[in-house]
Amino acid sequence: MDAVIESVLQIAREVAVTAAKEAGALARDYFTKDKQITEKGEDGDLVTIADTLAEEIILSHISAAFPEHAIRSEETGWRGVQGDWLWLVDPLDGTNNYAIGLPVYGVSITLLYREEAVLGVICDSHLELLYVAEKGKGATCNGEPISIRRSASLPKMTIGWIQGHAVGKDPRALALKHRLESSFKRVLRLWAPAIQWCMLARGDLDAMVLYNSEGDDLYAGLLLAREAGALVTDFAGEPFVEMNPEPYLIAAHPDYLGELVSLVEQGIQAEPQ
Repeated sequence: MDAVIESVLQIAREVAVTAAKEAGALARDYFTKDKQITEKGEDGDLVTIADTLAEEIILSHISAAFPEHAIRSEETGWRGVQGDWLWLVDPLDGTNNYAIGLPVYGVSITLLYREEAVLGVICDSHLELLYVAEKGKGATCNGEPISIRRSASLPKMTIGWIQGHAVGKDPRALALKHRLESSFKRVLRLWAPAIQWCMLARGDLDAMVLYNSEGDDLYAGLLLAREAGALVTDFAGEPFVEMNPEPYLIAAHPDYLGELVSLVEQGIQAEPQ
């Protein structure tokens, strides 16, 4: 990267870390209070007062430091003029968990340069764990380097499953998930994608399969996993780098990626149950 990009990233990292910590602390503080829960959209999604207040904190920090950058945020959408730099913000990833008192939720902040993630910051709000990844500089949790793990065999693996709201009961998705569940020890769906990517990056999950789930919580997690040593491809095994409105992805240790791609191909070609 050239000097201009590096100077932006140096400031951006400090801004994103500060914003994520403050937003995470706010959500933690509201966890046992009246969350003022309301429905959002037609898919049964929810929003709480913590989503709104955490978003205000994050957007305030970013806008003050980079008024010329565009921002796409979970609750308020787009702001600013589109250009080379774009921030993606999910102030409370895992709102449905948060709303029912399940302590699996976090903050996800990504900075993209020309549609490629160059900085990702995720705060596991309840556990107070801060994950940071910069393109080409590795991944850390609370300042300590993290990396994906290499397991013994596919049948012993625990893998993550992420799907978009619009997928619903799509027969192809159900067929693929059934195939995965019959092939691995466990298929885990957390309803908090950013936290799930953190689990992959730190070695607690062996792989990830994502079925058409693009959103403001995606790209920080992808960068974190990649910088922790995972390879990320589409379902055909082609490298995935830039933004995509309908991503179908596999992320895993390089030693297992080929087997996973083959298994996913078989799963999506299977007859729906």
